[in-house]
Amino acid sequence: MGIAGQIAIDDRAQSIPATMLAAVYRGINDVRLETVPVPAIGPGELLLRVHTCGVCGTDLKKIATGSHSAPRIFGHETSGVVAAVGANVRNFEPGDRVMVFHHIPCRQCYYCRHQTFAQCLTYKRVGCTAGFEPSGGGFAEYVRVMDWIVDQGTVKIPNDVSFEQACFVEPVNTCMKGIEALRPQSGETVLAIGQGPIGVILSVLARRAGATVITSDLYPERLRIAKSLGFEHVIDASQFDAADSVRQQTEGRGADAVILAVGSNGLIRSAMDAARPGGRVLLFAQTQRGEVVVDPAAICVDEKALVGSYSASVDLQEESIRFVMNREMDLEQLISHRFPLQDAAQALELAAHPQPSSMKVVIQPGTTWKDQAWEGNKQ
Repeated sequence: MGIAGQIAIDDRAQSIPATMLAAVYRGINDVRLETVPVPAIGPGELLLRVHTCGVCGTDLKKIATGSHSAPRIFGHETSGVVAAVGANVRNFEPGDRVMVFHHIPCRQCYYCRHQTFAQCLTYKRVGCTAGFEPSGGGFAEYVRVMDWIVDQGTVKIPNDVSFEQACFVEPVNTCMKGIEALRPQSGETVLAIGQGPIGVILSVLARRAGATVITSDLYPERLRIAKSLGFEHVIDASQFDAADSVRQQTEGRGADAVILAVGSNGLIRSAMDAARPGGRVLLFAQTQRGEVVVDPAAICVDEKALVGSYSASVDLQEESIRFVMNREMDLEQLISHRFPLQDAAQALELAAHPQPSSMKVVIQPGTTWKDQAWEGNKQ
């Protein structure tokens, strides 16, 4: 059972412990709660005491497929409190409430000059770790934040913004990048297939760009959430064909743009069928390599465009921070389940096999914190 409510902070801790709890990936579908050393930090680095870390689908796929070597500690949608600062750190001090990006590009290479930041070799280096090969580390009590992330990817959280709200900055950035690639325009109709937490955020951002958004999902419970956010046009995909329904609402044309926020490759053809001639389809959740059947004439003769988007964009960093910290969207309402770190395996299992009632799952080492402020230690 998830733990409800926003968790506060403990000010009783007087020193940083030598060891901590972490959810350690040991192989395919094998994540274990272990005691590991608290990572040491160097000059220019931070030690972050983790409060909340969202469970992301990319980490779930790595765990399920064994695409990454073990052992590792995953988790990258991380917010918490600075516990210690290394030499030469000037902009942060113990006690600061922050969220951290885990990827930041070099801004100088060929890919950065072409704004394809996720392909930058520096970007591909993970700059946060709780031990072992750097992999985010948010599924642990403490995370080491490396110097280039401290300089360019660590963001202070305003006092009136919760850790839960703040942990959405990175996923919101990825969604903004996807919407920028799709280019929805005012007056266009956008179909959003999938109304999990990412699908909902993408839908909100498409509407923010001026489009009329039609939402689609197999679960009526998720469509009710979409309706509560003001999306009046919904399609129950368990009862109706989304492509047929969209054509009925667009004088037979189909959607100007389609967002596929579901990882199933089998839905790519359906998404293309739902797009009008000359329309665009955004593949947002297709992060595993494979093969899929695509009608080439839909791309050539019907002039439909397939667009991909992966990970975050440093160019959108400030906009995503403003969106989250100014509460343009109440992102906490997307959280359906909160688990303490001790129940991380249960949290990951639920997130990997979502139920009709589940949305965003978060792991919260901060469940042990008691009071409203926690001061770290200089180092």
